[in-house]
Amino acid sequence: MEVLLVSLIVALLNGAIAYIDGLLTGIVPMTLYAEQYMTTVSGTNIADTLFNILFGFGVSLIVLKFLKKGFETYVLWSDGDADEEPLSLLTNFFKALAVAVCFPTLYQWMAAIVENMTDQLLAAVGAATDYGWKAWVDGISSMGLVTAIFGLIFIICYFMLYFQFLMRGLEIFILRVGIPLACVGLLDNDKGVFKAYLNKFFQSMLAVVVQIVLAKLGVGLMLNMHIFWGVACMILAIRTPRFLQDFLITTGGGGGGVINNVYHSVRLIGMAQKLAK
Repeated sequence: MEVLLVSLIVALLNGAIAYIDGLLTGIVPMTLYAEQYMTTVSGTNIADTLFNILFGFGVSLIVLKFLKKGFETYVLWSDGDADEEPLSLLTNFFKALAVAVCFPTLYQWMAAIVENMTDQLLAAVGAATDYGWKAWVDGISSMGLVTAIFGLIFIICYFMLYFQFLMRGLEIFILRVGIPLACVGLLDNDKGVFKAYLNKFFQSMLAVVVQIVLAKLGVGLMLNMHIFWGVACMILAIRTPRFLQDFLITTGGGGGGVINNVYHSVRLIGMAQKLAK
């Protein structure tokens, strides 16, 4: 029975290695520039079309919100602080326009930095891109049923991670396209939704770097028959986004975050101390 199960798992592994050999090759550019792999039949770029539409809509919202805040603050005196210099609102207005216009160029610079950092990290861990998967399967088949099961778990995690990279690429693509709308928050003194939006953006970019490094490290360990370490690296790579949320706390203009709670608690303590005096 054990021989039969091992033979079945080895057959599955042999079928899988036909696909997994090149899955993670070039995965970082594909994640950062997902639109280059999603061109339409006519050859048009989806990202440019969507960005142009949302850019016009976002700029219109920025102008409307600027006029609304200016009218309510300095004419109706019903919003904000009328004693605040109009220059502050004007500065926020031009800041929002500048970020919306310059973001595509800024993203290219940031993506180049991420790619360069990823290459250096992979070189540091000594992860090569050419792996002897066939020799690994042959070794797995001779090490018993338990090792074969863990090898199958590793391959399943490998495919799950690949689809997670595709989802991360779509997530970054949506964030890039929607940045003109998020720039509307820059008109507020607390940056509004833009702060939370940018935190989410950096979290997604950092997740790509950590995941690809853990994946390549896990593959190297697994091919050297460090079975448990390889599986552990792959599982941690899958859980990376949740892991990053523990210290990349998103705090938007709407409040409710940990930092906002700490701030208000300190303010309350300070007021209590003044009253006690």
